[in-house]
Amino acid sequence: MRLAAVLVTPSMGKAAPPGVDPGEFLLALAEDTYEIVAGLELVEPVILAAGVDGLDDLAWPGTRVIPISDSPGPAEAFAALEPYGEEAVVISGDAPDLPPLLIGKLFRELGRAPIALCPSEGGGAVAMAARLPFPQWATAGLDEPDIVARLRGQAPGRRMVATGPGWHRLRAPADVARLDPGLEGWDNTRALLSA
Repeated sequence: MRLAAVLVTPSMGKAAPPGVDPGEFLLALAEDTYEIVAGLELVEPVILAAGVDGLDDLAWPGTRVIPISDSPGPAEAFAALEPYGEEAVVISGDAPDLPPLLIGKLFRELGRAPIALCPSEGGGAVAMAARLPFPQWATAGLDEPDIVARLRGQAPGRRMVATGPGWHRLRAPADVARLDPGLEGWDNTRALLSA
C-alpha cells in the first residue's frame, strides 16, 4: 500500500498575509493540500496532525488523521505511517497548489532509491518519499535548508537519495505571490485570500 500524508504543523499559519486569520489560513492550506492527495489513485490519503486540532473536519470519511508531536522529525512522521503501508510520501501542508504529478514522480523514484525528495524553492523540501520502514540513517527534515546535500551526506551509499522536480511552499506572507491563479485547485486558500 502506498500512502500520501499531509503534514500539518502550527507554524504553517505564520504565512498568512496581513488581514487574514492565521488559524483559518493554516486550515485552508491544509485542506487544499489534502484535496491533492485525496484525489490520487492507488494511494491512501493520511493527515499527520502535528499539534493542530480540527483536521478531522477536513478529511473525507475513512481518512486517517494521526496525531504526532508539534515538531516531528522525518523518523517520527514516517514511523506513524509504517503500520499502514510499504511506501509513503509526506507532503508539507503549506503546498496547496502542488501538482499531483510531482507526488507520483516521487513514488516512481522509490524504485531506485530508498528516499526521494521534491525540493522546495528557497530551501528544504515540499515532500519526502521513503520506503518503509524509514531508513535510520536519514535525519534531515522537510525544513532543513539544504536537505538534499544533508541526506546524501548521511546515506551509507551512493544513489540512495533521489530528487524529482522542485516546487514551492508558503512559509512567509510574501510567498502567497507564488500561487498561480491560472492553476486549478487551491480553492479554499483562493477563497480565503479573495474574501
